Order: sequence, then structure tokens, then C-alpha cells
Amino acid sequence: MTDADSANDVGLTHVALPATNLEASAAFYRKYAKMQVVHRRSEVVWLSDKTRPFVIVLMEAPDVPFPLMPFAHLGVACASREAIDDLARSAKEDGCLIAGPMDYGPPVGYWAFLRDPDGHTVEISFGQEVGVTVEQSRESVFENRKR
Repeated sequence: MTDADSANDVGLTHVALPATNLEASAAFYRKYAKMQVVHRRSEVVWLSDKTRPFVIVLMEAPDVPFPLMPFAHLGVACASREAIDDLARSAKEDGCLIAGPMDYGPPVGYWAFLRDPDGHTVEISFGQEVGVTVEQSRESVFENRKR
């Protein structure tokens, strides 16, 4: 691997979570976060939505004594309010809907909390404007440098 190849691995690259059943967890993240397995080895899977160089690393564990729970959670942005409604309906049927959907307006947006197979909380949302906020902060830094 060259330095140029590593350039994409600068900044936040992953979050690692314990999971008692890698297949069940991978299926949950595939269904509710549009993630897929991009790397697998004994007792570990990496999941990505392939929109940026970031993965969730699931590490097989006998139990999960401290799952991410509200308000500690993973956030997944969705393309529309309808997508949130559809996923929340499905999560309710699957018994993994914790709360929502709820509309808190900008910058929180329209969201619902889901519980993955090990109790980790996943927030699905629309309208949080994270990308816009980050881009505006870049522009602000650039403008300040020009002064």
C-alpha cells in the first residue's frame, strides 16, 4: 500500500461493536442501514454503505454487557421521510422499533430509534443536514483563511 492509497484512511474510519451473532447483526444492518459486508475474517465483519470510507466493525463476543443505548447510538441518514416510515413500520413488525418516527424539525429532523440484535441503538433519520453543516463549516474556515 502506498501513501496515496492510505489517503482515504485519514480521519474517522470505523466504530467497533461487540455482537453475539455476526450473521443476525449483518442482516439487521443490511436491512435497516443498507450496509453490506466488505471484509470478513474469523469472528469479525466489516460493514459499509460504501458512501464514504467508514465501516462498522462487528466483533463476535459471548455477550454484550454495555450496548449503545439512547442516547448513545449510531446514526443513519435516509433519503426521505417515506423511507423512515417504511423502515419504522418494518422495525415495528420485527419487534426492534424503540421510538418514532418523530419530527423534531431542523437540525434534528425526522427520526426513529431501532434496536439491533444485541441492543445497540440505531437512529434512522431524514433532514438532519449533517453534510450541509460540515460543508458550511469548511466554507467558513476557508473564508477566515482568506481574511
